[in-house]
Amino acid sequence: MPELPEVETIVRGLARSIVGRRLERIEVRHRGVVRGRIERASGYTVSRVRRWGKHIVIDLARRTDTACLVVHLGMTGQFRLDSDPGAHTHALFHLDGGLALVYNDIRRFGRLEFAPRLPERLARLGPDPLELGEDDFAARLRARRAMVKPLLLDQRFLRGLGNIYADEALFRARIHPRAIASRLGPARARTLHRAIVEVLTDAIRHGGSSVSNYVASDGRAGGFQLRHQVYRRTGRPCHACGAAIRRIVLASRGTHFCPKCQRSVEKRPIVLS
Repeated sequence: MPELPEVETIVRGLARSIVGRRLERIEVRHRGVVRGRIERASGYTVSRVRRWGKHIVIDLARRTDTACLVVHLGMTGQFRLDSDPGAHTHALFHLDGGLALVYNDIRRFGRLEFAPRLPERLARLGPDPLELGEDDFAARLRARRAMVKPLLLDQRFLRGLGNIYADEALFRARIHPRAIASRLGPARARTLHRAIVEVLTDAIRHGGSSVSNYVASDGRAGGFQLRHQVYRRTGRPCHACGAAIRRIVLASRGTHFCPKCQRSVEKRPIVLS
């Protein structure tokens, strides 16, 4: 599933190409990927493209009326600009100037929705990890007795963080994924906050991680998967200490960590060059 860096990369690519353009016509080829009648967005002009957690929000304007298209890419959703439609194309957005935005989704787990405003279910999600300060993050950790890895995946706690970057951030912070959030002291909480911000920022800089079928809106694959330290490296040596990376399952999610670098005792954070 595309996570925060992948969605941010797609958003930036779309913003460069479709902001200011008018939606002339919307063609839905498979109703299973839409909520309601997204064709109602026809006639609106794209005023902004932004990310809300793992969702893409395309803000629309028409005279004094505003609305938005809300998109969740699910497991295999893709937005492609000026790409030829294919067997897995389920929606096409025809914009002025002849530009076409194609939505592909092999497994059809994604959703596209036309709404007058940001849906309430999204407004109830937690803060964005790139906007939350260290002190507020530490306070949120202190209030939760959950294991830290499942907590980081809870979108009500932080919106946008997913399995890849939770594993990578915990490794950088040298925190075991089973550590209890409320027991992390102020110093370790700050270290984890910095690790989350750093790994997300690095991943955005490298265009996200292409570990499945993710590509940006221009069709380019991400490059951050080449810099993963633990994710999907089960049995391979840790780049920091040489120990074999382990995989366990927490809250039904595969979790990767170094058993030597990420012991339950506090250690100094890992600094990657």
